[in-house]
Amino acid sequence: MKVHVHGTDVNYIVDGQGTDIILLHGWGQNIAMMQPVHDHLKQFHRVWTLDFPGFGESPEPPSAWDVYEYTAMVVAFVEKMGIKNPTLMGHSFGGRVAIIYAGQQNPVNKVVLFDAAGVKPKRGLDYYARVYSYKTAKKVMSLPGLKSMQAKMQSRAGSADYQNASPIMKQVLSKVVNEDLQHLMPTMQIPVLLIWGELDDATPVSDAKIMEAKMPNAGLVVLPGVGHYAYLDRLPQVLAILDSFLGNERGGI
Repeated sequence: MKVHVHGTDVNYIVDGQGTDIILLHGWGQNIAMMQPVHDHLKQFHRVWTLDFPGFGESPEPPSAWDVYEYTAMVVAFVEKMGIKNPTLMGHSFGGRVAIIYAGQQNPVNKVVLFDAAGVKPKRGLDYYARVYSYKTAKKVMSLPGLKSMQAKMQSRAGSADYQNASPIMKQVLSKVVNEDLQHLMPTMQIPVLLIWGELDDATPVSDAKIMEAKMPNAGLVVLPGVGHYAYLDRLPQVLAILDSFLGNERGGI
């Protein structure tokens, strides 16, 4: 499904009933990367998963957005859909958007950050372009039930790759990768769950510890032996953690 918000069309899926949860994927990714989490949570909640503009089935943004523009798009989406007080769950770049959304005091129930970006990186743009783009298609191929998407994902791999990206998406990545959001973290008074891979080399555990220290009501779970896609590599464990964090908020289909 698509909806026109904030000057662009946004592709999304929605399933389930109950309290609202919005899933926000990482850079170079799409709805497919959040599908395993979506499919579990839809049993107990109303779950919305978006393709950010420039990824998946959503066209590029009308200009070179920064992360604040992407957040404004999510705010507009929430208003358009009549969503009230959602829980936000974001991986990597999606975590940046969740931090700004909550940090700007938009109504939020809880936030879950999976190996999220938000602390200014110490490495260069080319490194993060490789991390956020090259590994994504390979990760999708390893997901149960998603191997049939291989040809489709490979056909898009060039557009996800920074070197072959459009001028707009190159500008977007240049803006978002260097955005330091630490000033917003102390304003996040709602419960925040940080789920991290011990071996993450894109957004290291040291970033997670900074976030935990700066966010007033945050807790950190570090999963051993996995990296930047810890939420997928330890999916059954992560889903159990999410169910516990969400507590008695279950609705159901």
